[in-house]
Amino acid sequence: MARDPGRVLIFDTTLRDGEQSPGASLNLEEKLAIAQQLARLGVDIIEAGFPFASPGDFSAVQRIAEVVGGVDGPIICGLARAARGDIKACADAVAPAANRRIHTFIATSDIHLEHKLRKTRSEVLAITSEMVAYARSLVDDVEFSCEDAGRSDPEFMNQVIEAAIAAGATTINIPDTVGYATPAEFGELIAGINANVPNIDQAVISVHGHNDLGLAVANFLEAVKNGARQLECTINGIGERAGNASLEELVMALHVRRSYFNPFLGLPADSTKPLTGVRTEEITKTSRLVSNLTGMAVQPNKAIVGANAFAHESGIHQDGVLKNRLTYEIIDARTVGLADNRISLGKLSGRSAFRSRLEDLGYSLEREDLDDAFARFKELADRKREISDRDLEAIVSEQVQQQAEPRFSLKSVQVSCGSNLQPTATVTLTTSDGAEITEVSIGTGPVDAVCQALNRLARVPNELVEFSVKSVTEGIDAMGDVTIRLRHQGVLYSGHAADTDIVVAAAQAFVNALNRLIAGTAAQPLHPQRTPLPALGDLPLAERPRV
Repeated sequence: MARDPGRVLIFDTTLRDGEQSPGASLNLEEKLAIAQQLARLGVDIIEAGFPFASPGDFSAVQRIAEVVGGVDGPIICGLARAARGDIKACADAVAPAANRRIHTFIATSDIHLEHKLRKTRSEVLAITSEMVAYARSLVDDVEFSCEDAGRSDPEFMNQVIEAAIAAGATTINIPDTVGYATPAEFGELIAGINANVPNIDQAVISVHGHNDLGLAVANFLEAVKNGARQLECTINGIGERAGNASLEELVMALHVRRSYFNPFLGLPADSTKPLTGVRTEEITKTSRLVSNLTGMAVQPNKAIVGANAFAHESGIHQDGVLKNRLTYEIIDARTVGLADNRISLGKLSGRSAFRSRLEDLGYSLEREDLDDAFARFKELADRKREISDRDLEAIVSEQVQQQAEPRFSLKSVQVSCGSNLQPTATVTLTTSDGAEITEVSIGTGPVDAVCQALNRLARVPNELVEFSVKSVTEGIDAMGDVTIRLRHQGVLYSGHAADTDIVVAAAQAFVNALNRLIAGTAAQPLHPQRTPLPALGDLPLAERPRV
């Protein structure tokens, strides 16, 4: 059995793998807000990014390490390919954290070796030993991953794992990179590693998996039964393609079915010891924060955090729940922090009370951003009788989404439309140099007219691939939350905004997406899995693996 930390460690990769969801890129302030909430949630490790990818990624990881990586905070981790430049950048980025980790990886499946890496098995073994040893010379905590483990030859992969541990890896991660495994297969894979890697007792076994077949959570729970003690997951299950294993589903499965999983962790079935360190009452808050900042709505029937997760429509179910909630509910909604909070803030409330409530919701804004958000709050309070936490989340998530130096700012939007009128929009933008530009456009509807006017002003080719609007809260005076995704050269850029006027919200969301598009086209960051390692001949002699 692998080295056992005494419970299941939760490794959150929302800010790294989750951000690789199409259109879900986050700016520094958004990443920091999520990292601070993840710390409140009680995750053990935050994978904050891929520092070598771009200067922006490096700065974000470094800032998170500074602000969130205190002595009592979570381990701050960065991802690095098994290359000296990646590993050095990662070490520098996580350096401010009291508890820091380098997570390095290389593929071990023959299909990746042949078509992506173009390396032999002996070369991969040598690179693993050398690069893990180099990472260990920079930090005490090194995680090593066998990319595409699910399709790797088990005998060769076990050799790579043994070499990584011998070189200093303290955690071994087994990823189902393409979401191909079934629970029984994945459990057998973990059991085989425990049985056949001689030095596996010197490392924690971790698992990472994608949800292409909808089996990621089931695979992880089977892995726990077979000795895995770290789970790599994301909030709301976001991530590439069909996403990652969902943190909230994993944590609550281990919480609700504790008596079932206890024996697999060497505990009596009736033990009440928590199996993770997560504060479950922070789950709903964290889910909403990530959804708001990424613009990725949570499906209503999503387990644990979906809008319908605790709703009962059937008369029989309603009757049973009214008599005793346990008749049709296995989770008390309060356990995951679900509450209908109505706050007493109004137009007479002061800045201190406003800031305090935002901090409770997981936001910490700099003075200028706080001033802008407070002004939005006051404006909303004049138009809306009751303001809920969801309203505040919508206001502030839009505020922190703003680019540091936006190319365009929305100054005004005006539309005329009706059953006998041709929808017409007049839009005025302020450019980064202070100039004002105005355009008038006709469309099939008011939102179409606004978008056409904005495209004429921005003069950046793009394709609108998603426009969605949802009500933030109930009531005729509710704010409408708009998400827009634009495609440019195969890359998606998202923007979202909220306002009681959905046309205004649509205009602001479109401007936010345009600003992200313009900023993103300046330099596309590297992708950790899709960007191959440097060719051996391109490496300095000192960096070439010794075979």
